[in-house]
Formats: sequence, structure tokens, C-alpha cells
Amino acid sequence: MTATLPPSVRSYRVNSGDGIDGLMLRTHEPRTPGVGEVAVAVYAVSLGFRDLLVLRGQYLLPVKPDVIPVSDGAGQVVAVGPGVQRVRPGDRVTAALFPQWLDGPLEPSYLPQLGGSLDGMLTEIVVLPEQALVPVPGHLSYAEAATLPCAAVTAWNALTGDGTGIQPGHTVLTTGSGGVSLFVVQLAKLLGARVIATTGQAEKEQRLRDLGADEVVNYRAAPDWHIAARDITGGRGVDRVVDTAGTLEQSLKSLAINGHVAFVGSLSGDWPPLDPRLLFGVAATVRALAVGSHAQFTKLNEIITAHQLRPVIDRTFPFEEAGAAFRHHESASPFGKVVIEIR
Repeated sequence: MTATLPPSVRSYRVNSGDGIDGLMLRTHEPRTPGVGEVAVAVYAVSLGFRDLLVLRGQYLLPVKPDVIPVSDGAGQVVAVGPGVQRVRPGDRVTAALFPQWLDGPLEPSYLPQLGGSLDGMLTEIVVLPEQALVPVPGHLSYAEAATLPCAAVTAWNALTGDGTGIQPGHTVLTTGSGGVSLFVVQLAKLLGARVIATTGQAEKEQRLRDLGADEVVNYRAAPDWHIAARDITGGRGVDRVVDTAGTLEQSLKSLAINGHVAFVGSLSGDWPPLDPRLLFGVAATVRALAVGSHAQFTKLNEIITAHQLRPVIDRTFPFEEAGAAFRHHESASPFGKVVIEIR
């Protein structure tokens, strides 16, 4: 091992189901990295809807008791264990949410995930397997890099992970203005797509256009937004919907023939019944997403670097105010990622 770890570090702990009020800040000795492991000083983390589900006890995958929450973070390598070859102290890194999912299809053995069945990033120092680490793009701050592992990788997978992916001239529709959707707007434009975004808040319409959306549909003013999407495309329909809201019926109704729905999940928690005729009517493909692999993260970072893309950050909070950061993320309908800076 190289470098020296501090005598103590602080980490937040929580039991799934205890909610935001269950977050407890504790001081403990740091763990020395073992064979193939790396100790990273975490400088920033970002919050996602997944992290709220963990706190609420609603996350679909297993969550360990007394877990260090939050999957997304970025920092600097401070120590390495025996056998580590790819990184060294001083390197700026983030980590894949599924540390064991390097490439290819998702397998059951890859399901252990940070901030769930594995301790996460809401800590001053985290010890991770070397294979989980991904270099931070050089032009990004730690706060910006911390937004990438879940939302950005999910957006990239949604646009490219089916084997064919978005082609120049395709039309992409993304639902809402959450973290995944904002990355979809940015990345789909880089891939040459025409982008339609939906939002329920008038004040976000111009911000979505400024980010790259060609058209914005307010689903409160136009509840049948799939009709608006078909009108925008001259009746043809869109080539791909990135559905982050669980509005699968409307997503299918907005599709062109042979269209694709990248299904991220349901913000409401409701799973309404679906008429299979909607699938057959447009020969649709529906693909459920589970973030993405290390290889997808690496390719995403190449695109981010080549185009100097910068993530959208709504607000930052200090480490000591993690509870306030979660409450802001939960109730304020942020435009961009909510970040907790640790140093």
C-alpha cells in the first residue's frame, strides 16, 4: 500500500426504510485496502431517485443493514492495496454503480451495487475494487463527475445500449426533467437526434430548450402528450422514448413503427396495466434498463470528453447537511443534480 490513511473518517449510515431522518453521521477508523482494492477520498456525491428509494425501503434490489448510502461519487485515490495496477494515489476517479459488471449483458452475479447491498459513497473515504473505478474526464470538477455514474450512464445506455442506438436524424422523446432526462437531452443532441422533452413546469420549458431540446411539451397543459409528439413528427411518431416516469402507455402511443422505449422506471411507484395491442400496433421494442456497465461508462466518458459536455447541477450542500440535500432533492423538483461536497 502507498500513502497514509487518516486515523478516522466520517460516514453516514442508514437502515433502509428509516427515511431521511434515519441518516446518522458516525466516526470510525478507515479500512485499509486489501488485494486489488483502492481507497478513495470522496470529494463529492450526487443524489438520485434510487437513493430516495433506498431510504424509503422501496428499492427493488437488496439493501444491507446499516448501509453507507448513495451510489454516485467522485474523488481522489489516496491508497492502493497489493496487486493494483491501473490507478495510483492522486488519480481522480469515480466508480461504476455495479462494480462487478464490466461489460456485456447484466448477469445475476453482477447485481451487488454501491449504496445498496454494498456500502456507498456518502463517506469521507471509500474502499473499492480497482475494477470499479473510472477516470474522471479532465475538464470536469469533482461535483460534476459525481453526477455521472447513475443518471448519465443510464441515459447513455438508453440511447445506445440496444445494439443499434440512435442514428442522426432520429427523433428522441424523453419524459420529464429529472437527472436522466437532462443527460438524454444533451447526449441525444450530440448523437445527431431531434429531441422532444416533456415537463410539467412552465419555468423549465426554456431551460430545456437552452440545454438542447428542439421541442418541449408541457404535460399539464397537454395531458395527452403523445398526441403532441405525433403532431410534432407529422404523424409519424418518435423513434425512441426514454421513459423515466412510468408512462409506458403514452410512450408506446407516441412511437413510430419499429420504435423503441428505453424504460427507466416509475417515479410514482404505480405500475398500471398495459394493453399488449399497443406493442403490436407499432412493432415496438421495450427495454428495461439497469443503469449500465463499466464499458458503457468508459465510452460515455469518451463522448463527454470529446464534446466537453458539462452536467447540470441544481445546488450543492456541505457534507454536514446531507439530510437537507436529500430533502431538497425530494421536494424541490430540482433542475439538475443535487450534490453534496465533502471537502
